[in-house]
Amino acid sequence: MALTNLARPMSHETSIKSALSVMATHIEGINAHDEAAIGETLHFPHYRLSGSGMKIWDTPDSYFQDFRARAGDEWDRSSFEDIQVVRASDTKVHFDAEIQRFRSDGRLLNSFRSLWVITKEDGRWAARLRSSFAPQ
Repeated sequence: MALTNLARPMSHETSIKSALSVMATHIEGINAHDEAAIGETLHFPHYRLSGSGMKIWDTPDSYFQDFRARAGDEWDRSSFEDIQVVRASDTKVHFDAEIQRFRSDGRLLNSFRSLWVITKEDGRWAARLRSSFAPQ
């Protein structure tokens, strides 16, 4: 996972590190099919804008099943290939991330950019919303 800081100078390194930890735990949970771990990386309701539609998950119950449906039958694993800090504060970090999805044979399924908004709420860092250029 590469990190580029677009907003220099920035004095919110602790926030950025906490938000990057959320991103790492999220992708590890996705790849391990660990619904509980994924749920811990998201605030609910959780929002995702993709194409012209907004998807809202009120609880973590259906999030992973919905992810599997979006990623498709050929999906095996995902990775963050590039994460750029857009802006950060004591309670919020915006990341511009490149997400790659792979087939089980290691071939690239698709690659897209997504804006992630990671917030600290009630003392817990997690993703509040995303705006994605994913195919679905």
